[in-house]
Parts: sequence; C-alpha cells; structure tokens
Amino acid sequence: MASSKTVIDLRGVVHLDQLQPQVAATIATNSDGFFPVPGESSCWIEVQPGMVVNRLMDVALKSCDVTPGALITERHYGTLEVHGPDQGQVVQACAAILAEIGCRAEDQIKPTVLIDEIIRKVTSHHATLINRTRAGMLLLADDTLYTLEVTPAVHILHAANVAEKTSPIRIIGLGSDGAVGRLRLAGSDAEIDAAVEAVRRTMAGLTGRKAEGTR
Repeated sequence: MASSKTVIDLRGVVHLDQLQPQVAATIATNSDGFFPVPGESSCWIEVQPGMVVNRLMDVALKSCDVTPGALITERHYGTLEVHGPDQGQVVQACAAILAEIGCRAEDQIKPTVLIDEIIRKVTSHHATLINRTRAGMLLLADDTLYTLEVTPAVHILHAANVAEKTSPIRIIGLGSDGAVGRLRLAGSDAEIDAAVEAVRRTMAGLTGRKAEGTR
C-alpha cells in the first residue's frame, strides 16, 4: 500500500493492447529503458508527485513478467511504461501499480483537449520548419497536417495508436510526458479525416474525473 505520508494523484493510465509499428518506433526513439516492438502490449501511468514512479516501477517489475520502457520525472509529474508480448502480464502489472497507489483506472483525470486542428496543403517552408523538430516521419509539402494537444499528457498515446490502427497516416511527432501531450499526423485529406474521426471518438470515450478548474 502507498505510504500514508505520500498522497499520489493518478493523472492517467493507458493500456495499449497492441502497439502499432510507428507508435512503437517513435516510443523507442526516445526510450530511456528497453524499447518496445510492434505488436506488444503496453501500459503507461502518469502520477503526481513525479518521483514516486520509482517505487511504482519496482512494484510492477517484481510482480509481473514485463519490461520497463520509460521512467520519466518531470517538474511536476512522473510517467512510467512497461510492456511485453503477454498482454495478461502487462494488464496485471498495471493493476499492481494501481493497487499500490490505492486507485482504480476510473480515478484518473479525464483528458481535456486543448488543440484539435487540421491544416490542409501545408506549404514547403512550413513543412521544413516542423521537420526540424520532428520525432517521427517527414511532413511533405501539400500534406494535410493534424495537430492534437491534450492534458494529462499520457492520454495522447490512445490517440496515436488508434490513429495508426485506423488509417495509413504518418506520425510526425508524439510527446507523451510533461504538462501536455502532443501528436502530429500527416497524410492525404482522406487518410487524415479517417484518423481524426477515430481519434475524436476515442478521446470522447475515455472516462475519469474532471480536472480542477474545468467544467
């Protein structure tokens, strides 16, 4: 059980049943642990205060056959990830972490969408600027660009994985830790429209408590 001296706020919990190729590759590029591969199951948890992710990771690794992929402590929040080919073990690891915190998945903060916009026929200069800081594929001139920003940050992973499952888009950027999560997708009009429809449906279906200051 969590120490009575430490109140842990569960900001977000994400279970991805099957990591898509681009999502897995983008995560691996920025991984500080053992990177996941396509097809594996993955669990992400975001909490406050950040440093407790060390204890939560310890619980997961000692109770289940999973591999650590991320252990991040930001200024205010902490994020961890475990993954593996056995989805049951990953689900069990997630449950063990939640038990340690004393929470259920429903106790997380429901995501708030801050930015959700489509830009069609991106210019070549605009594409070049974005490509300088990309974390995935290239954005090309005349592509359609979709940008999503949410808080808590970890929920952006739901959007990225379902987008790639739904449509042959290209992931240009994916950031899932810190104050906000950011996703950039590129493709044709039809590819982006299909992905965006799935993303919006998925985000609207996520449950949780309202963040402080929201209505």
